[in-house]
Amino acid sequence: MLQNKKATVRFFTRVMSQVILVDDEEHARVAFSQSLELRGLRVTVFPSASHVLDEINCQWPGVLVTDIRMAGLDGLALMAQALTIDPELPVILMTGHGDVPMAVKAMRDGAYDFLEKPFSSDVLADAVQRALEKRRLTIENRQLRAQLSGNTSLEQTLVGRSPGMTKLRELVRNYAPTDADVMILGETGSGKELVARSLHELSQRAEKRFVPINCGALPETVIESELFGHERGSFTGAVNQRIGKFEHAIGGTLFLDEIESMPLSLQVKLLRVLQDRKISRLGSNDEIPIDVRVIAASKVDLKEAALQGRFREDLFYRLNVLSLVIPPVRERREDIPLLFCHFLEQAAIRYKKPMTEVDIKTLTSLLSHNWPGNVREVQNAAMRYCLGLYTLPQEDQDAEQEAMHDTSWLATQVANFESEVIRQVIAKNDGSLKHTYEALGISRKTLYDKMQKYSITVSKE
Repeated sequence: MLQNKKATVRFFTRVMSQVILVDDEEHARVAFSQSLELRGLRVTVFPSASHVLDEINCQWPGVLVTDIRMAGLDGLALMAQALTIDPELPVILMTGHGDVPMAVKAMRDGAYDFLEKPFSSDVLADAVQRALEKRRLTIENRQLRAQLSGNTSLEQTLVGRSPGMTKLRELVRNYAPTDADVMILGETGSGKELVARSLHELSQRAEKRFVPINCGALPETVIESELFGHERGSFTGAVNQRIGKFEHAIGGTLFLDEIESMPLSLQVKLLRVLQDRKISRLGSNDEIPIDVRVIAASKVDLKEAALQGRFREDLFYRLNVLSLVIPPVRERREDIPLLFCHFLEQAAIRYKKPMTEVDIKTLTSLLSHNWPGNVREVQNAAMRYCLGLYTLPQEDQDAEQEAMHDTSWLATQVANFESEVIRQVIAKNDGSLKHTYEALGISRKTLYDKMQKYSITVSKE
């Protein structure tokens, strides 16, 4: 067992030598990356925050090092977005003297460390090595928690035990290895990008890039360039060659979110690209072969949109090789306690808060709310609860009173929630029952009684 542990650590250390370095000053990028590479670390440098998030996921065994003041997306905004992907990702901020108060605040918001410029290469290397060790332990603990709770990484990503979510995970596992294009349908906030990332991470393309693009967030004038790229001088303002998202995703997966927002004129070009698997940059006649899996997502019924002339019918059928439908939260209420507990634990880690007990009144409000914002709204509610800012939505007052009278239904939901909290805390403490009942603030006997009641067991090696 000890030999296996050592082998795991050696393997992990080798894989862990990954650093993303973001700085808009070239001399700083060169100096910092060279000093880290001399210590055996693999460094990927970026001159801006663009495309950085494409490299990061919950399984990425590395550290993000970024300057704060940069054009476009600054380091603080980049950190915030990276922490939404993984709240436990170590982020090291590089700051000028005037940015120190800002960096101190960022530490409270989840940054691992900050370094005030100028600093020596040894200071940077030491900070990165400590962050890498923390990342190694984080991923090892996640693996242990998954083994203890019996959950797979997919179950930790697509959370829920309802029939709809069980079926969704089954389809994701079946579709992921096929390499076929996939259409994902789901309401706003239902987790379409999480499903797309799961398809990518379970596929043979997992080592390559996952490149997301929100078709609804880009002006019509730039979306073609974003997708296909352009040559220098191809239009006014095109001062440099640009690699588009399709080309950037070669070997990996391209995720087209809100594809219903794509202009009809561009849908024709997209259809041709999907058929031929070739692109041409704007201003060029040369065709570039692309080996890319395309996953599209929509919050509307594209078939109905096609009948109404708002979406090309031929493109719908070309994209709809395989389809996945994400059930809204209101149709899987039995998952709400599990979702809330999952996000509450994430928030507690991110904001360095203790795991908070959820009272019956709050649980009732969670179960009676309609959740129009779906999973994203549940996540926000858990974050507010962790920070002591949760309030019962006014429109749920009547539903709460009605639910309180249904004692058998409420008792079942409370029991499900309590059981899940105990499982989560046991997993968080690596199976230590002593640490578990201390963390929960209950006696040893109470914990054992509840474990027996809910048939909770802990594996012993």
